[in-house]
Amino acid sequence: MKTHTSLFRLSLLSAALVLLFAAGAGAATATPTTYHDNSKAVDFIRRSCNATLYPELCYTSLSAYANSIQHSAAHLARVAVAISLSTACDMASYVAKLSRQADKGKAPLTAAALQDCFSTFDDAIDQIRGSLKQLRQLKTGESFMFQTANVQTWMSAALTNEETCTDGFEDLPDGAVKSEVCDRAGNVKKFTSNALALVNSYVNKETKTTETP
Repeated sequence: MKTHTSLFRLSLLSAALVLLFAAGAGAATATPTTYHDNSKAVDFIRRSCNATLYPELCYTSLSAYANSIQHSAAHLARVAVAISLSTACDMASYVAKLSRQADKGKAPLTAAALQDCFSTFDDAIDQIRGSLKQLRQLKTGESFMFQTANVQTWMSAALTNEETCTDGFEDLPDGAVKSEVCDRAGNVKKFTSNALALVNSYVNKETKTTETP
C-alpha cells in the first residue's frame, strides 16, 4: 500500500516540478539558454560548479537554465535542488517498477533490497522537497540561518538515504538488476551532492556578506 501511495505522490510531484520549471520565478525555465547571448551567466554557473565534487555534471545540468539563474547564487541553489528532486523521483519510480516485477519466491533477497531502496529514496524525496520549499521561502536575519541550516541538514540526510539504497545489494550476487540499480543510484547521489555543495556555497556567501561591516 505504501508503494502505491508513494507512486501517486511521485506523479503529483513530477507535475509540480514541471510547473516549477515553467514558472521561472526564482527557479528555472524550460527553455535552454543560447550561450552566446548569456555568456556571463553561463560563466557564473561554471565557476560556481567548481565548488562541487562533480563540476562537469553540475555545469551540464544547470547551464541550460542560465537565463533564469543569471548571477544569483540563490537561484542556482534552488535549481540544483529542484533537479536533484527530479532525479530522485525518477529513481524511486524506476525502483518501484522493478520491485513490482521482482519474484519474491525465487529472489527474496533481491525483492527485499529493492523494497528497502524504494523506502530510502522515498525518504530522500521528502527531505529534498522540504529543502526546496525552504529555499523558496527564505527570509532575512536569524530566520535565514535557521531555514538554510534545515536545508543543509535535510540535503545531507537525503544524500545518506540515497547511499543507503545500495547497501542492501552488497551481499547479493552480481547481476543486471544489482548493477543497474547501483549505477543509477550512484548517478542520483552525484546530483544531490552537487546541490548540497551549491547550497553550502550560497549560505557561506550570504553569511560573509552579513558579517561584513
